Amino acid sequence: MPLPTWPSRPQATRGGPRVRYNAAMLPCFNTAGSCVPGKHYLLPPEARLQQIMRLVDEEKYFTIHAGRQTGKTTAARWLVQHYNARGPYWAMWVDIETAREQPDPPVAFREILLELGRSVRRDLGGAAQAAPEAEVELMLRAPSSAVLEYLQRLCARLTRPLVVLVDEADGLVGPTMVSFLTQLRRGYLDRSSTPFAHSLALIGMRQVRDYVMSTEDRRAVSWLGTTSPFNITAEAATLTPFSRHDVAELLGQHSAHTGQRFEPEAAGLIYELSQGHPWLVNAVADQIVNRDVEDRSVAVTAEHVLAAKETIIVERRSHIDSLVARLREERVRRILDAMLVGAHPPVDIVDDDVAYVLGLGLVAMRDGQLQIANPIYREVIPRALTWVQQVGIHQPTAWYVRPDGGLDMAKLMAAWQVFWRKDGHLAAEGFRYREAGPHLMLMAFLQRIVNTGGRLDREYGLGRGALDLMIFWKEDRHVIEVKLRRDTETEQEGIEQLGRYLDRAGLDEGWLVLFDLRQEVAWEQRLFVREIEAQGKRLRVVGC
Repeated sequence: MPLPTWPSRPQATRGGPRVRYNAAMLPCFNTAGSCVPGKHYLLPPEARLQQIMRLVDEEKYFTIHAGRQTGKTTAARWLVQHYNARGPYWAMWVDIETAREQPDPPVAFREILLELGRSVRRDLGGAAQAAPEAEVELMLRAPSSAVLEYLQRLCARLTRPLVVLVDEADGLVGPTMVSFLTQLRRGYLDRSSTPFAHSLALIGMRQVRDYVMSTEDRRAVSWLGTTSPFNITAEAATLTPFSRHDVAELLGQHSAHTGQRFEPEAAGLIYELSQGHPWLVNAVADQIVNRDVEDRSVAVTAEHVLAAKETIIVERRSHIDSLVARLREERVRRILDAMLVGAHPPVDIVDDDVAYVLGLGLVAMRDGQLQIANPIYREVIPRALTWVQQVGIHQPTAWYVRPDGGLDMAKLMAAWQVFWRKDGHLAAEGFRYREAGPHLMLMAFLQRIVNTGGRLDREYGLGRGALDLMIFWKEDRHVIEVKLRRDTETEQEGIEQLGRYLDRAGLDEGWLVLFDLRQEVAWEQRLFVREIEAQGKRLRVVGC
């Protein structure tokens, strides 16, 4: 059976890059599983794999880590085809998901050896035969060396060095994980005298140092930070997101195939909202062309993109649902709780926690600061954390719409103060994200009202000192700065920050919401609205 042909980079032509497909093919935007040439629109993977191919050439053992649905499996399958067709290596991709969460090594390694056999038959073809069942049973009598022995015997039969790509490796747990890593280390150290994998990559959402979490397991593999073949700092590779040009190229494939055009503003907005995350790019595009704008004569606009983004958030498509599940993890909460309020991280946060959320793809490092990875995640996180509160808020949007269709911000803020005193401050105490509780309640309240006629954008990050909110309502923009008040200096800091935000936005009016957390201050003193002029701008300070 011939292997599918992966596309190469198209040459630039007038009007942008174009890719020609056979008219009989029906490619689409892929939102589930790895990409298949001819079946899905896709970009040539080699541009994202230069670091990984260099590590293979250097005979390294390393991790390929990235968030869910960022193209890890697609990249691994491409590498297998590339090396097996061109050399100088044989390569095989092994998916060990069937051994996931199995702490009993004999049971787990039986599954892993079965998967190794399937991979040999699928990827190596006539280059080598899978170990016979009787041979596998003999290896499994000693589970602590079963994987080691299988790979040693396989490599001894091959005419080229072997590259092994192990998918879902971070799903192994407990004694199984410890034994698996230990066997790979033994094979790595003995390569000079006994055939073993030339290069090996563990593929998952985490670096190898995050695989083993219990204190007992860490002691068993204490060498991970010293003589480990999986050198933590130098040999952890990640897949880069799509660039702006990549997104335009992917969308251009659809245009070339169907004639349906993406307006430049629409293509640019897809990149801005996703920051090049492969699943998000494909999901937004798929929602538009296969549900919202099926008429191929209708060009895709920025308005279509915003509507599609809202749909995939509200429907909590598979990737979004997986993201939400991560928010319950304590290591994630410790980072995001501080980010939601713009505070500096707690002093006891360790580097591994930061590396963990970076590896998950939830956050990114930009200009030396941790930020939420993309605007879609910026919406998903607070909306997911406040969903229960949102559905319990009875605040019809129509109450806050003026006769001319504009949003009555003064009335909205007055209603917020009433809600906060009566119910909101109590609900905020119930959040697992305790520090961000007031911020989350405000976002839940505003989201409930704005969602039917506008949108709420958020900007937050570690060390910013405030949360910036922007309400888009028809042609108007309303800026809200949020601060937690613990002393008398906070208000002036908030005013200065709001002024800078208004300068960046090119606006003359804004709102500063101050949550007064001082226990000795009565509600009558906390609740106020004060209007001030500062640097030629009209600012309203709302006390809560």
